[in-house]
Amino acid sequence: MKKFIISFCTALFLTFNAHAQQALDPENTLVMQLKDGPVTIAMYPDVAPQHVARIKQLVRQGFYDGLKFHRVIEGFMAQTGDPLGNGTGGSGQKLKAEFNNKHHGRGTVSMARASDPNSADSQFFICFADAGFLDGQYTVWGQVISGMEAVDKIKRGTGNNGEVTAPDTIISLKVLADTQK
Repeated sequence: MKKFIISFCTALFLTFNAHAQQALDPENTLVMQLKDGPVTIAMYPDVAPQHVARIKQLVRQGFYDGLKFHRVIEGFMAQTGDPLGNGTGGSGQKLKAEFNNKHHGRGTVSMARASDPNSADSQFFICFADAGFLDGQYTVWGQVISGMEAVDKIKRGTGNNGEVTAPDTIISLKVLADTQK
């Protein structure tokens, strides 16, 4: 009986895992390699189509590879996407806000911006915990669906406003569809 239960549970797990993998849309899924492992991000083209399109364009150009997590605040978020590594840079293309009803919870991926709602560019952040106070003010474009344990290990900032000394980096960021070719 014990062998049957183990076999049944294993089969159930494998079936569920296979369906979960099939449910991913490879064209709208990112795989980010961090020092502590891969992070899979499901993107939301239905609620942030321009942001998702721009992120994919930058990813395919290799823009994010090697960029620093320049601002990391314990219990809040890790921010990256600045080629200058200090929070003042971007790709040079501003995006019109696509605020939506997605909640800023643990694992949410959202665009960073200046005070102008239409100033998002290439910088984004991943929430470590609930940050509902940001809802409706920043464009949520994705959700970490696996690998949050690697995100949790990103080096925290101790400087002004989460500034990180010798920060961790994105080793690589790829569109899943491009890795399956």
